[in-house]
Amino acid sequence: MTDTIFELSDESRDTLVDHQLGIPEEFLRDDPIGLPNVSEPQVVRHYTRLSQLNFSIDTNFYPLGSCTMKYNPRAAHRAASAPGFLDRHPLTPDSRSQGVLQCLYQLQELLCRVTGMSAVSLAPMAGAQGELAGVLMIRRFHESRRDLSRNEILVPTAAHGTNPATATMCGYKVRDVDVNDEGNIDLGSLEENLSETTAGIMLTNPSTCAVFEPAILEIADMVHEAGGLLYYDGANLNSILCQVRPADMGFDVLHVNLHKTFATPHGGGGPGSGPIGVGERLERYLPQPIVIKEGSSYRWSTPDEIPESIGRLSAFMGNAGILIRALAYAMMLGREGMKQVSNLATLNANYLMKCLLDVGLHAAYPTRRATHEFIITLKEEAESSGITAMDVAKRLLDYGIHAPTTYFPLLVPECFLIEPTETENKKTLDRFVEVMAKILEDARNNPDLIKNAPYELPVSRIDEIKAARELVLTHSDAMR
Repeated sequence: MTDTIFELSDESRDTLVDHQLGIPEEFLRDDPIGLPNVSEPQVVRHYTRLSQLNFSIDTNFYPLGSCTMKYNPRAAHRAASAPGFLDRHPLTPDSRSQGVLQCLYQLQELLCRVTGMSAVSLAPMAGAQGELAGVLMIRRFHESRRDLSRNEILVPTAAHGTNPATATMCGYKVRDVDVNDEGNIDLGSLEENLSETTAGIMLTNPSTCAVFEPAILEIADMVHEAGGLLYYDGANLNSILCQVRPADMGFDVLHVNLHKTFATPHGGGGPGSGPIGVGERLERYLPQPIVIKEGSSYRWSTPDEIPESIGRLSAFMGNAGILIRALAYAMMLGREGMKQVSNLATLNANYLMKCLLDVGLHAAYPTRRATHEFIITLKEEAESSGITAMDVAKRLLDYGIHAPTTYFPLLVPECFLIEPTETENKKTLDRFVEVMAKILEDARNNPDLIKNAPYELPVSRIDEIKAARELVLTHSDAMR
């Protein structure tokens, strides 16, 4: 294991003391600051080594289902790093911010076109915050109509965990809607749960079960007839980009994960961005601010122009650096290029699923084609050899492959949710198949080899129960 920065510390090493730096006596510390005593080269080498131990989309195949960990083109990073963007202070007047405002306005318009929505706000700083804004607008819509009995949000049992969490944070009760054996919404369960208390339903399409919902128009009609609204979780927009628009499926409000579909940096808790789009009847509730075009100039909206807005979600205009990257990515691709994104994402997923089935793995929904991702169940392997999805996930790390999403959605036993994305080539996909086939063979012949993986990483298999019960959160705890 790599030494910690504290273990590299040499207390005998000479350093400048406070009085040599000319610091007045009254400002000196009484006790040591507790930092390691290391040289600059030691610091650089230490953190460079740590960075090289990371799994990342720049270094490894990263088929993390639902998260869409695809390559981020460097041209988009360079565009967002231009001095006019990077050095601009967020309080710069509109008159001195026309280039930035024009770019953000173009992104608003582009997102309207690809989603079918009539207006977009770029304010949300993450997908989860976009969800929050969407459900808050649903609540504001019903409140404005004095329809105060609507206190429930419907959520499929296969939904992202943020969906019920968001509904609860917005003051709603959550009612589960069942998913059938084909991965579709159970229309009977939906009908049973719809009532005069239904405020709306939160859906992803393609769904978390990695299949396209064939009855989406019927579902939209049922919810609308009951007086509810449809919220679209844009986590899986990558598979339908420029093929079909959420608005045409009947959705009233949505968020778009720019860090997924539009290839902006992802991971480590951010930075993210989750622009929110709405149909006409929700426009007046959009979060502030939005960019308004007047003639050939651009400006931020004022509170007076959207008096029924749900308000601000951040101090300024959203995550501007990510928004610029997303626009650059979309402009490099153009409409036909964005259509190719969904074509290739779907092609890669279906090819990979077929190859994995050919080596003996089992699809969770064998009668369905993949969308941009698909689900493999290792239930049979767990029953025959005791090898779990987590065991296989750990073993994949030894081959330099990040594991797919495990145990999600929860309704699929020993679940692998696999998303190759459109940015991977056939050679990479074929190697993944070869590695999975080898792991399956080892699971049959030498299961302990898989159960004790990984072996090639700085940290081997940890005691997950102990790690949860005895958290190590500081260096001093780790050194005891």
